[in-house]
Amino acid sequence: MLLAAFALQMGTGLAGEAVTAAFQDYVYNGLLFAGAGFCLWRAAAFREERAAWLVMGAGIVTWTAADVVWTVVYSDDPNAPYPSIADGLWLAYYPAACVTLLLLARSRVGVVRASLLLDGLTGALTTAALACAAMYWPIVHASAGALSPEVLTNLAYPVGDLLLLGLVVAILGLTGWRPGRGWILIGLGLALSAVADGIYLMQTIEGTYRQDTVLEALWPTSALLVGAAAWLPATRAESTAHQSLRVVLVPFVCGLTGVAVLAYDHFDRVNGVTLALAAVALLLVLVRTALVFADNQRMIDHIHEEARTDPLTGLRNRRSLMDDMARELALATPDEPRAIVLFDLDGFKEYNDAFGHPAGDGLLARLGLRLADTVRGHGIAYRLGGDEFCVLLRPGAAGVEPLALACVAALSEHGEGFDVTTSHGAVLAPTEAHTITEALQLADRRMYARKGGRRLSPGSQSRDVLLRTLSEARPDVHAHLRGTADLAVAVGEELGMSIDALNEVARAAELHDVGKMAIPDAILHKTGPLDDAEWGFMRRHPIIGERILLAAPALRSAARLVRSSHERWDGSGYPDALAGDEIPLGARVVAVCDAFHAMTTDRPHRRARPRAEALTELWRCAGTQFDPEVVEAFARVLEREATLSTARVA
Repeated sequence: MLLAAFALQMGTGLAGEAVTAAFQDYVYNGLLFAGAGFCLWRAAAFREERAAWLVMGAGIVTWTAADVVWTVVYSDDPNAPYPSIADGLWLAYYPAACVTLLLLARSRVGVVRASLLLDGLTGALTTAALACAAMYWPIVHASAGALSPEVLTNLAYPVGDLLLLGLVVAILGLTGWRPGRGWILIGLGLALSAVADGIYLMQTIEGTYRQDTVLEALWPTSALLVGAAAWLPATRAESTAHQSLRVVLVPFVCGLTGVAVLAYDHFDRVNGVTLALAAVALLLVLVRTALVFADNQRMIDHIHEEARTDPLTGLRNRRSLMDDMARELALATPDEPRAIVLFDLDGFKEYNDAFGHPAGDGLLARLGLRLADTVRGHGIAYRLGGDEFCVLLRPGAAGVEPLALACVAALSEHGEGFDVTTSHGAVLAPTEAHTITEALQLADRRMYARKGGRRLSPGSQSRDVLLRTLSEARPDVHAHLRGTADLAVAVGEELGMSIDALNEVARAAELHDVGKMAIPDAILHKTGPLDDAEWGFMRRHPIIGERILLAAPALRSAARLVRSSHERWDGSGYPDALAGDEIPLGARVVAVCDAFHAMTTDRPHRRARPRAEALTELWRCAGTQFDPEVVEAFARVLEREATLSTARVA
């Protein structure tokens, strides 16, 4: 209200000259002191930003002191010196205000982005260019080319105002042009001071300045706006990463202004300072444009990479698989085929249910990392979603199966209370499929045929129950069965067995010794030779195993293989003394794999034998104990695994 009364009296002189003089001497300085008091009060009341507002309050105090000194000492002196002590006090306000702005910027501005810094500098230079264009010509021509000490002294104030405004504009740019009310009041206050100083300078040059005008109200208004800003909540400005319209608009307007200044110079020459400022502003706009392009390109690359990457495992995702398959299938030939292998985890849902989703995510991440390491140098690994994985391979001379089995091993994990395994389906292009759709559909069918619906079928549930029971009762036997099953599936595939037959072989290999749960521990763990009675017990375990499996209808096909898994090729085996082709092929495969795994693992009565020695023993017994064709297929599987292992090490 006092400010409004002051402005009214200065503008109209309504209350007479005496009141006007009193307002000029007392109310004017009182309003300035009020602005300083608001800043100092704020510094005393709150620790936050105390230094900034203390410095600003001190700056406005020196400003007010300058007015008091001028009124008392120089106002009636027609030969007042320029610059005077009052000028020194007035000019002290500018470094104080500059320090305040920098302290507030450090407190309130978040991450300083290069693009926003350029925006602020461009805005500051453009503002300076316009101010120079507006003030330079009148100053030079009004003074007839001879700038007096008074004019030069008074010129220092608009220059200081211009520096402060440029700093404010630069800080506003750092906020992404979302400054908040505090910065707006500070900027408005400094702008009013700049306008007042510019008008005062022009009137001083022209000799038209009078104290009793509304111009006098602009300076206390400036101080009060800054004081009011001190009491607004200090909010931290966080600029958004995306380019909003207001951010793009600033360099556009500044660039357009710079072009306009340079174009105007062709018709009516402007001063060199204005041209230099406009040219630098245009240069910064060009740099800003290049920076925006680089930022956008990095953002596009990042988005593209995210769109092609599974966030949990870091593997490539389904979209990436489609793109890579389109490229690789176009390059595939019968001599250099491409292999697509799909994988689906068995037992992962149970793992999730038992240990929780965070543990499940951790398991997927570990398996994905192992899968990527396994195919490194041979192809690329993908996660298609959920518990489904895929690899795109260049098989080479060894073929796809050794790599596929290595991937199966990488995607399997066993521990206390869980058993996560993997089913897979492989397709070669272009020999088996020519298009992406054909390849994926065929691989998917083969994968689920191999699974045999085991995750949800009664057979799978019965198998899991038996394996869990066997694991608890005979941990050593359970580990032996798992190794035998892996070998049996690989050999069955080498022999060209059908998917259904492979599924039977896998179950029979896993469960072929389940009947040993009925054998006394004293016999199973005996360190010396077994006597006839003990061998009688041992020879009963295939029949016991068959009976156990026959209790589950879904396992009956595997039951007959379990019964025959200890028959011999020459007919001297048990329990039925079958010979040659009378023995089911799956049982013959299980017999070879069982013998090899038994020889290469430690037993209570002997140490494990080397793999080469165990293979030699299989060849020695081929034609008597084992089917020679199965032994030959088994040897090929071991050779490929050894070749693949050597290649991975290399």
